[in-house]
Amino acid sequence: MTEYNNDPTQVDPPVDDALRDADLVEERATQEGPGFGRWLLETLLMIAVAFLLAQGIKTWVVQPFVIPTGSMETTILVGDRVLAEKISYRYSEPSAGDIVVFNDPTERHPQLIKRVIAVGGEEIDIRDGHVFINGEQLDEPYLHGLITDPGTEPMPFLVPDGYVWVMGDNRPNSGDSRFIGPQPLTAIQGRAFVTYWPIDRIGSL
Repeated sequence: MTEYNNDPTQVDPPVDDALRDADLVEERATQEGPGFGRWLLETLLMIAVAFLLAQGIKTWVVQPFVIPTGSMETTILVGDRVLAEKISYRYSEPSAGDIVVFNDPTERHPQLIKRVIAVGGEEIDIRDGHVFINGEQLDEPYLHGLITDPGTEPMPFLVPDGYVWVMGDNRPNSGDSRFIGPQPLTAIQGRAFVTYWPIDRIGSL
């Protein structure tokens, strides 16, 4: 014989509420599960984008360099960190006085840094400890009284188009165009414009 519960104080849990709670638990699990995966994917994508941006900036905009020799003392010291920008030389050629980073033709160092002294079409001569460009003595306050001796390249020298004549500010200790000849524009990596390390040497070039 079937018995019926006639006690109004005893109520079974509503079926709809139980189903609703189960759906909420399942939905929360579904949201939390892919949440970590989505976060990990976004993080990896951000890292990849940052890496690509850094490489693009280094290749096309600005690049840091460590100074390997003392050929530019006292303007730049061994171990100084400089930034070289790569934009201006896409639209113009180097000018006399620019400090440029270029590939070392001797391959003793990855790059060298020197000052542009003469550009294509100019004649350079070295005599009596001074530099002459197209017959006029060049004013070089950055030498701080150092004299310039000739090297192995014959003087006077006409710089060909598409090349620059570069020399270090530390003339007695600089292996530059006096010995390695003029450098092609295609070898120039950029124009050094600031020293950013060490802190006490931060400044424009």
